[in-house]
Amino acid sequence: MPLSLWLSLAAICAMGAMSPGPSLALVLRHTLGGGRVPGVMAALSHALGVGLYALLTVWGLGALIVRFPTLFQLITWGGAAYLAWLGIKAWRAGRGGALEAGAMATSNRQAAREGMLVALGNPKLILFFVALLSQFVTPDMSLLERAIIVLTAMVIDGGWYVLVALGLSHSRVLPWLQARAHWINRLTGVLLLALALRVAMGPLMGS
Repeated sequence: MPLSLWLSLAAICAMGAMSPGPSLALVLRHTLGGGRVPGVMAALSHALGVGLYALLTVWGLGALIVRFPTLFQLITWGGAAYLAWLGIKAWRAGRGGALEAGAMATSNRQAAREGMLVALGNPKLILFFVALLSQFVTPDMSLLERAIIVLTAMVIDGGWYVLVALGLSHSRVLPWLQARAHWINRLTGVLLLALALRVAMGPLMGS
């Protein structure tokens, strides 16, 4: 995989990870309720769930492209519509949005379990990954290239939420984020809408 294409993949994965939603709220709750370690545990287990969905999507997309190209196109457009919905939701989010999450008593085991369940219990991740990975997957991709895609999605997701947990474990960070959440949400919304438009236009592999 060319470096320029991988950088595009990494940027899109980062955009998806940073979008406001239940995953951010989960890491926030466990960090505020139990400190740095439970927050990191939630982040890492969430990344494992994301990696599983990415693996299933990568291995299924190649066959779908070959056998059912029209169905694949419809699913891709559905994924683009979902990205657009996420963008609109982020744009319209209030000043706090997903940053408004109360603390809760927690443990490392509970944080790890809930991190995995939030990822696996969100079937919309499949739509997200179909929209995202359809830009990069081809039927003749090598095993190494598929593994790179899956690991990129997993490492970026885990890395982002670990940084969130580490940052939020410092008491001064959360008020700073909450004060700027309105603009953070709007910027995320614009980026997701731009990604949705790019997905609807066609794969990066063909450009």
